[in-house]
Order: sequence, then C-alpha cells, then structure tokens
Amino acid sequence: MTRLTTRIGNLTLKNPVICGAGEQTMTAEAIRAALHSGAGAVVAKSTNESQAAKAQLDKTDYVLLDSHWRRLPWNFAPPADAHLFGRSGLVQRDFDQWLEELAGLDREARMLDSYVVPSLILSDLEQCAEFARRIEQAGLRVLELNIGAPHGEEAAKGAIVLERGAARIETIVRRIREATRLPLWIKLTGQSEDVVGLAQAARRGGADSVVMMGRFMGFLPDLDTGLPLLGTSAAIGGAWALPLTARWLMLTRKAMADDYPLIATNGARNGLDVARFLLAGACATEMTSAVFTGGYEVLSRAVEELDAYVASRDSSVEALLGSAADRVESYQQQADRPGWWQGFAPKPTGSPE
Repeated sequence: MTRLTTRIGNLTLKNPVICGAGEQTMTAEAIRAALHSGAGAVVAKSTNESQAAKAQLDKTDYVLLDSHWRRLPWNFAPPADAHLFGRSGLVQRDFDQWLEELAGLDREARMLDSYVVPSLILSDLEQCAEFARRIEQAGLRVLELNIGAPHGEEAAKGAIVLERGAARIETIVRRIREATRLPLWIKLTGQSEDVVGLAQAARRGGADSVVMMGRFMGFLPDLDTGLPLLGTSAAIGGAWALPLTARWLMLTRKAMADDYPLIATNGARNGLDVARFLLAGACATEMTSAVFTGGYEVLSRAVEELDAYVASRDSSVEALLGSAADRVESYQQQADRPGWWQGFAPKPTGSPE
C-alpha cells in the first residue's frame, strides 16, 4: 500500500489515474502505451453489436479550440484552457477478436499492477448482457458500461443509447448485474437535471461504481465559413467542465451518505485536477480528452503531480477522499458571515469623498 492506493469497491488500484476510453485506447499498442505510463487502469475504446455505431467511426472528426473558440494546432501540446469539440463512433473490430486481444492485454496489465477495462456501449440490452457474460468468461476483471455517451441522440437510431431515466437505468444495470459478477462501473450522462438520481438508480441496480459524467453536446458556428463547425453538433469537453463534474460528485457523495465509490471524468487535465476531483469525492479519475490531445505523458505527469500534492499534505488518497465535499456549506449557512465586498461598494454619483 502507498499513499496513492485507492479502492473502487472491492477493487484496489495503485493510483487514482485512469486512462478513459477513446481513440487513445483503440489499439493494442495504444493500450500498452497507456499502461506503461503508470496509470492505475486503462479503459479500452467501447464497442457494441451495432454496425451503424461502428460505421460512425468513419465520420469521426475533431477540432481543438482555444478560449476564444479559435482553432489550435494538433501538436500534442495544447494549452490548459483548450476545448475538444468532436464526434466519433465505436471500435471497428469483431467482438471475439476484440475480446481476445483485451484479455491478453489485461494479463500484461497484471504484471504492471494495473487493469485493462473493456467498455460496452448499450444498444440492445440482451445482447449487451451476453457480451458482459462473455467478458467475464474471458478472464477480464472489470467491466464498464457506458449509458451516457453524448452522441446517443445524434447517431443512427439504436446505434448508441443515451439514458436519462432513473427507472430505465435501474432496469438496465440490474440486467447486466444478472449476467456478470465482475465489478461493474456505470458511466452516466451529465445531460440531466438529476445526475444524483441516475447514480442512485445505478446503485440500486447493482453497480459497484458510477462514472460521472459524460461530455455535453454543443453546437458552434464557424465565423470564417458561416457554417456549422464540423458540419454537425458535437461533444464538447475541456477544463471548464471540472467544477460542474465536481459539484455532481459532491452532491452524489452527500446523497449516498456513505463511502459508495465514485469515479470522475470530464474536466481533468493534470494531476492537480485529479486531486480536485479526489477532494470532491472521486476515488479515481478517468482522463480522456487530455490524453487524446496531449499524449500518454499526460498520465505519467498526472501520477507524479498527484503524488507530490498528497505528499505535500503528509496524507494519502484514502484520507483526502471527499474532504472538501464533506465541508461544503449552503448559502444560508454563509448568510451571517461578512462578504468580501463590504467596504468596496461604489459610491453614488456625486457623493462626497
């Protein structure tokens, strides 16, 4: 055990830095690179049975934008305030081949005290349950089910499912829980007015953890062409999302009222952001866009930065978990305290000095 060791239910990770699913985990070479960066786990790019979802990968397009919505070069050195705007699809692999490859990679991950995590995106529930059963049979040790993919309402009907209903989420998770005994992580959308309620529903269905939260869908006109940037709506991510994700983590931790494990995603760009999510209640953080745009060194630097932060507090990940979330106050609790602005109000026009 070290100061960075963290637990997600019955699963122990050597550190809370996880490489999330995406183009940066689409091949065996990419997954190996992420593993050798020192990440506690690597989530493989998602799959399901839908040919339409796989075909969508051929229409993938991305653009990196600065804080003024201007294009940035894709040079793997993005500024901290860069936004990733894009659309994608699912991995174009036969399921049996994909599964065999991931099982082999997870055996390699054991040697590095890490995990390779297969990710399923829901299309047909019964087929998803069958895939979950086969993933366990193949010897993999964790499963992530993504029911919060932002592209769900843009892709071909049935290709990718985006779930916002608590009752439906509980039903989905319960069915997958029946199909497998693996630790089950459920990735939720942020495009909901009640992310806490979705997390509670996933827990009732049998989820071992929830990942919150998926990116948002956006639309951006291109001033140079007068046309939609990329020609479509697209998912948007960036550092700006960190306080939104952190708030849902804090609220979910409070609502759960115990140590139910939460995994953060959407907004972390470095190890200090992982620390921010840790303080907000996340026992681990999936870094995705930052790795895709900055390279696998983002992961190794994040581990080093987080370790330096935890060491500077003479503490551990376990001790710091949720410590800021547990001290948050309401506006009413702050009502009797003097505001910073007192004494700085502007004088009325024409008032004497």
